[in-house]
Amino acid sequence: MADSLPDQSVGQQLDALYEEAGHWHVNTGKETIHAKRVDGRFRRLKWWASSVWLIFFLGPYLRWDDRQAVLFDIPNRQYHLFGVTVLPQDFWMLSLLLLFFAILLAVVTATAGRVWCGYFCFQTVWTDLFTLIEEWFEGPPQARRKLDAAPWTTQLRVKLPKHLLWLLIGALTGVGFVAWFTDSWALWGQLFRLELPLVAYVTVAVFAAFTYVFAGHMREQVCFWLCPYARLQGVMYDRETILPTYDRARGEPRGRSLKGGDAGALGDCIDCRQCVAVCPTGIDIRVGQQEGCITCALCLDACDAVMDKVGRPRGLIRYASYDEMEGVPQPALWQRPRVIVYAAIMSLALAGIVYGLGTLSTLELNVLHERQPLFVLQSDGSIQNRYTLKLLNKTTVELRVAVTVAGLPGLELAGAEAPIAVPAGRVASVVVFARLPRARLGAAYSPLTFHVQAVDDPAIGHAVDSVFVGPG
Repeated sequence: MADSLPDQSVGQQLDALYEEAGHWHVNTGKETIHAKRVDGRFRRLKWWASSVWLIFFLGPYLRWDDRQAVLFDIPNRQYHLFGVTVLPQDFWMLSLLLLFFAILLAVVTATAGRVWCGYFCFQTVWTDLFTLIEEWFEGPPQARRKLDAAPWTTQLRVKLPKHLLWLLIGALTGVGFVAWFTDSWALWGQLFRLELPLVAYVTVAVFAAFTYVFAGHMREQVCFWLCPYARLQGVMYDRETILPTYDRARGEPRGRSLKGGDAGALGDCIDCRQCVAVCPTGIDIRVGQQEGCITCALCLDACDAVMDKVGRPRGLIRYASYDEMEGVPQPALWQRPRVIVYAAIMSLALAGIVYGLGTLSTLELNVLHERQPLFVLQSDGSIQNRYTLKLLNKTTVELRVAVTVAGLPGLELAGAEAPIAVPAGRVASVVVFARLPRARLGAAYSPLTFHVQAVDDPAIGHAVDSVFVGPG
């Protein structure tokens, strides 16, 4: 469509771009960045990626059977994940989950740069939303800059609705966080009736304040000065990492040129600075990779739009590696040693999580053999061992559990003749005694197995091996 425009129309458009370019410069942290918004494939991708955070707000309201689908019940030390209840004893799986996501972050960064920062990071997403609201109330970037220089009375009148909406979003963010730790459907009524614990109100206030300050005021400065990941990114990159990159060989020397001009005199970069204008951190990607680049690719959208206007090929700024820019052949992803190592660690962590969830039982038994003394010789000549049984009930109802022992003929169990009541989500401890006639004892250490089974639901049970100790 741009090819059909007359040269005069293109010239007028370029005049408008150059006039606007005077308002953009690299951010040094001394003033607010008012980034321009342009449409394009990466902007649309950014919105789709940001929509993942709807899970944060809507996830707590999903139900599973008779309870919240995902609930981190800290007071009762229970963590419900759909049909699975995870107790502190199973938190080794959390370590594997954190390892999995840490390595995933590393492999994504090594492959495609700070994709997390550009598309998914809560600071980036909330800042993008807050600046969109700012544009609704205050207009495009140039109007906002003029408003920043206006008298405070004018600023107050125009900016007050924006700040109120920012605070509301911050408060909703705090409530959304609290909803994961209590019954979300009852939360709102308890919130307005002031029935929640003090810690809940403090949490909402802290989230509201930090969201308002970080996303509304500090914005890119959080990425520059507070986020440690911004400083780690250089360690994770290599020459094969795909990043938003300026094609210097094609773009230089820069200079203002119109469609149809002398293509050999200047490079394709017309120095309109639109790549700087749209950057949320205010950097100039043409200078090279910098700490402020969050790999959001908005500069690609801006540059492609300008290339369309001047009738030149897209891709002056594109996703590419340094090796690719220098003509070095790019190896396939599975041929990069770092990616292979990362993938192996991730696979092991994921396998451990799947195994843990697959073997997660609703009733667990831990058997502790008395060590002082290991056995007691009874007056009738029998050998007695003492055991402490710890039963963990991972269900949401109380269980009545029967205890049996097997493995040695003639073995008698005392102390667990009646079913043991194990409260929901709790541990019950009971001491039992196993007695065996000395004539039946074949060795100093003989294996035996303790079985526990729910009286009302035989499908719930667990077995643990132990030993019976006697004189050698």
